[in-house]
Amino acid sequence: MMTKRIVVLGVSGSGKSLIGKNIADQLGYPFFDGDDFHSQANVDKMRQGTPLNDDDRKDWLATLNALLINNPAAVIACSGLKPEYRSMLRNGLDDVTMIYLKGDIDTIWQRHQKRDGHYFNGRNMLESQFATLIEPTEDEAFVIDISQEADVVLNEALTLLAKK
Repeated sequence: MMTKRIVVLGVSGSGKSLIGKNIADQLGYPFFDGDDFHSQANVDKMRQGTPLNDDDRKDWLATLNALLINNPAAVIACSGLKPEYRSMLRNGLDDVTMIYLKGDIDTIWQRHQKRDGHYFNGRNMLESQFATLIEPTEDEAFVIDISQEADVVLNEALTLLAKK
């Protein structure tokens, strides 16, 4: 039986929202974009180009964990940059499947430059995410290379989820 709680991980611009929403649509699950659950203080900080720290992310991750607990079927897009963040997302749950969208900084920066109106501000913010990132192991998440077309990434994710 396929896991019904799915978290799509990756740095800003890796395609978490697009792929997560498409997975949710394909499976008929609700989709929650982690970006929509940041406090105003976090959004303001990022808009000013200041990276978030562990303390800034703590309440946000607890909110996303509560969404997973309260929704037996859901897809959430969340950066999940460190093992401890991913642990906070899974807290109290043993049926969360994580998908990590892996890409290099140059590919992702090119995508960032095509975005309009997103509060995530500047290459230094992206570099700070890569500096913070401790990539999930294959034991922790399905790892998908995002240098492929979005449809290929989506199909790979759905194929991997079907095996879970």
